Amino acid sequence: MKVLILSRSPVLYSTQSLVTASRRRHHAVRVVDHLQCNLSILGGRLGVRYQGEFLGKPDAVIPRIGSSVTSYGASVVRQFELMGVFSVVSTEALLRSRDKRSALQYLAAHQIPVPDSVFMAMPDNMDSALNVLGDQYPVIIKMLQSAQGDGVFLGENKGAAKSLIASFIRLKEEILLQRFIKESDGKDIRVFVVGGEVVATMERSAQQGEFRSNLHRGGTARKMKITEEEADISIRAAALMGLKVAGVDILRSEVGPMVLEVNASPGLEGIEKTTKVDISGHIIKLIEAHVGSTIL
Repeated sequence: MKVLILSRSPVLYSTQSLVTASRRRHHAVRVVDHLQCNLSILGGRLGVRYQGEFLGKPDAVIPRIGSSVTSYGASVVRQFELMGVFSVVSTEALLRSRDKRSALQYLAAHQIPVPDSVFMAMPDNMDSALNVLGDQYPVIIKMLQSAQGDGVFLGENKGAAKSLIASFIRLKEEILLQRFIKESDGKDIRVFVVGGEVVATMERSAQQGEFRSNLHRGGTARKMKITEEEADISIRAAALMGLKVAGVDILRSEVGPMVLEVNASPGLEGIEKTTKVDISGHIIKLIEAHVGSTIL
């Protein structure tokens, strides 16, 4: 089987883990930078060229598309899909999950619990938006294009929140306000779903003085067991986004688990090292189940 990994860097842990898992199962694997791919339509036929080389038609692609290059990355994935290539993450699933507003709308509309949220685009709406959340502080302020904790801030009081909101809107950023879940105590749960099954879970804890639990911000992680309700919510959330592979982030609140985000290209390093689960192997097995396990 020929597997193509779309990644900006072949040395990233997640990319290398997928390469190793592919080779361990005796598949041909190659890493290409999707930003260096040219998409062609010649004589009505679709093609993808990488640094001038025609890539042909692999059996499967594994997109590792960063949030800052979602648009072009999705175009590359779509080109392969229209050529009849299986993609671990479909174009529509990638775009739906990356749009924080659409994702939360879909989740809430299908009775998947999420934190109280308000979206806004105009500074005139600041007071009314904050009042919708009950004028309770602190409040979470997120840029819609935020990722890995970047662009996520804590408005400690109304004055600080309004100042942050005004600054972002001046930069033409649309804003997401969310109720701060105090009882989560700087912790969240990453649930890794592959093929409709939970394969690994870990709890992430923010370092002292920080409310974001992201590991690259100094957070710590430990392996943990989740409840049946949390597993069910995670599987449903991934399915609703159309994701065969997803990292679902959950907060434990006093009213039950809430989905913070559903990630289309979740990092593998933290959760594989914490849980000792070969998640990349699960992803390759997923591909085999869809396209066969032909060994070259």
